[in-house]
Order: sequence, then C-alpha cells, then structure tokens
Amino acid sequence: MGEPAEINEIKDKGLEIGAERLTEDKIEKTINSVLKGETGARLKAYVDTCIHCGLCSEACHYYLSRDNDPHFSPVGKVKQTIWEMLKKKGKVSPEFIKKASEIASTECNLCRRCAMYCPFGIDIAYMMLIVRRICHMLGVTPLYIQDTAHSHSVTMNQMWVKGDEWPDTLQWQEEEAQAEIPTLRIPLEKEGADVMYSVIGPEPKFQAQLIYQAAVIMNVAGIDWTMPASSGWDNSDMAMYTGDNEIMGRVKRAHFETAARLKVKKIVMGECGHAFRSVYDVGNRWLGWRIPPVEVVHAIEFYHDILKEGRIKISKKFETPVTLHDPCNIVRGRGLHEMSRYVTREMCEELIEMHPNREHNYCCCAGGGVINCGPPYKNKRIMSNRVKAEQLFAAKAKGAKVLIAPCHNCHSGLEDINHHYGLGLEIKFLMDILYEVMDKPE
Repeated sequence: MGEPAEINEIKDKGLEIGAERLTEDKIEKTINSVLKGETGARLKAYVDTCIHCGLCSEACHYYLSRDNDPHFSPVGKVKQTIWEMLKKKGKVSPEFIKKASEIASTECNLCRRCAMYCPFGIDIAYMMLIVRRICHMLGVTPLYIQDTAHSHSVTMNQMWVKGDEWPDTLQWQEEEAQAEIPTLRIPLEKEGADVMYSVIGPEPKFQAQLIYQAAVIMNVAGIDWTMPASSGWDNSDMAMYTGDNEIMGRVKRAHFETAARLKVKKIVMGECGHAFRSVYDVGNRWLGWRIPPVEVVHAIEFYHDILKEGRIKISKKFETPVTLHDPCNIVRGRGLHEMSRYVTREMCEELIEMHPNREHNYCCCAGGGVINCGPPYKNKRIMSNRVKAEQLFAAKAKGAKVLIAPCHNCHSGLEDINHHYGLGLEIKFLMDILYEVMDKPE
C-alpha cells in the first residue's frame, strides 16, 4: 500500500484571507463571547476533568495513521486549540486562529470514538465544534466547505440545485423506473402520506439512480409515501460542521416544516450519517426541540422493517462476499449496528466482518465535514486513514470483495482510500444490493 506525498503547507483562501482581516481585539472579544454566551457547565466539566492521560490517543485514526504523532491525538488537538484559548483568555493571534481552524476542520472527523476510550467520557468532538464555531464567527473557515454552507443558505440544499431542477430530476427518475414498473409513480406533495422520503443534495446532482432505486423499493413494498416538490427535500447540513448554527437551524426548520405541511407520519432518510445526525440530534436541539417534531427514521431502520415484515422478498441472495462499514453517526450515534447486520445477512450469502467493528469501527475519515473541505486536504485525509486501509486489506484477505458503506460521506471517503491504497474492493450502498436482489414484478 503506497503513501501519498504530504503537503507540508496547504494554501486555503478561506483561512488565509479570513485571518488577514482579523485583529487581536476582535479575536479576544469573539472567543470570550462564544465561551461565555454559548457554553456552560458541559465545557467546564470536560476541561476541569481531563487529566491529560492520553488514553484517547489509541482511539484516533489520525494518531494511529500518523505513527503515533501526539499532535494528531485527540487531547493534542484540544491542547493546540481550545485549551490555549481558555488559558490565554482569548488573547491569541490571527495565525493561531488560522491553525486552529485547520486542526478542528480537517484533522478531526468528530467521530466520537475517542469518547469511548476516555475514562471520563469527555466529548472532544463537542470541543472541536466549539473551535469551529469560534472560527466561523471570525470568518476563518476552509473555503470549500464554506461554499457548501453558502449553498445551504441560498438554495436550502448543499449542491446549488435550483428550484426547477429538483422536480425535473424526480420526473426523469420516475420515467426511467416506469420502463421497469409501468405503474410506478414518485408521488409529489401528497398530503397525509405515511412517509416523506428525503435525500441529500448529491443524489439529484450526481447519483440520481439512488432515487430511482428508492422509488422501486417503495413501490414494491407498498409504502404510502411522498417527496416534496420544493425546498425542504435536502436533509444534509454542512453548516452544522462549519459552526454556522444559524443556517443549520434554517435548513432543519425547513425540513421539518415541509414534513409538517405534508402531514406525514414520519421522515425516512436515505443512507447518510451526517444528515441523520443533523436532523434527529443537532438541528432540532438548536431550534429548541428536545426531540424531533416528526419521527425520523434512517434508511437502515426502514430496510430492517420492510424486510422483517415481509414487504420485500429476496429472490436470490447476493453471492459475492461482503464486508460492512459501520458509519459513526448511525452506529455510535444511533446504535444501528445490529440492524445493519440483519439487513446485510438477509440480502447477502456471506458477511466477513472487519475488525474492530460495530461501535469500535474506525471512521472513514471523510465525515464531520472533512471531505467537504475539498481537494486541498485530500492527501492529508488519505494519509490520516492508513489504519482504515489496513483494516479493509485484512477483510479482503479473508475473502471480502464488496464493501458496503451505508453513508454518502463514508462511501466517497472509502472510495478515495480504496483507489489510493489499491484495495480493489467494489463499494456499494445497502440500497444498491437490496434493489439488485429483491423480488420485483415481472
């Protein structure tokens, strides 16, 4: 397995230009405003409790992949960012803020694996999000992910999909699917349906076949479903990862208000981890809702239920041996590891587990907004997940030929690792396999 060349200094206009505009007075005021106005007992408990033991280090794929460099350990990243801000009471330089933004946004996936290994359960992802929030308030955020947040603000989706492009894509996919099932419809704006199906921006932009496959599954399973024709269809949210909580709140409110307007019983979300986290956990709490106002179900839960209820029959199991990736936001964050294995075993002849697995699985190194920071950081991201490549290589040595990654960011990040390290695995969503093996009408 080869190594990409390291880029010692990455030029990012979002960081460079943002830092040039700062004054030390503005930095001090902004840091203290966020620390005093937006944090409280939780941050104080974490800072006061940490004993600098370093047990979190062995949990981090950055640390393990970088030959145990302490700068890449979770506690090392905290020491280089928020602890310095606290210790100096906000009196830090523009250069410090630029570096802190790069560390928080491109050297931590907020995967929370480290919290499982901390003897006190300290949530370092929470502290990195505070750093991102401070950097956002100072206007120092990586350029590519900031552009995505702008897309959320302007179009209410992350891919600059224009208003008429969305229903046009749905009509196109409906027509494609009707060649297979003539009576199939993608119901738009159907009031009172049991399910509103929502997806992330890249699906209509780059992966429209997933909408096609979902429509076939819904149709064959006899689901009473709908999709919105206007904004509110995109469940993704990169603003959550830039620290722009205000835009995050707008996007989540639009999503829930669309479901409420259509009077659906629940939202079924496609295979995406960060979007699920933003809808069921982060966005709703920022809006002041203790629990989401409409029930939210991830695709894995949906597949589990329709298979268990016999709504979908398997005509012939997928014969190629598979291994299964556990996405952080729906396994550590939601506990769907056994459901995903039930679905996989129902569809596939042979599941070869990678190790460690379930909630102990290594992150894909793409989530938490890291892949959205764009091409400047691609080599850093690939270098920082050598341990994942080794984990996949071991599963391949046992016979796995297909890698199931039931999350968009995981899928994309693992593709990069797969190609660079020459693993030769085929990467699929659960939906890809379900569509292939399910019993469809003649």
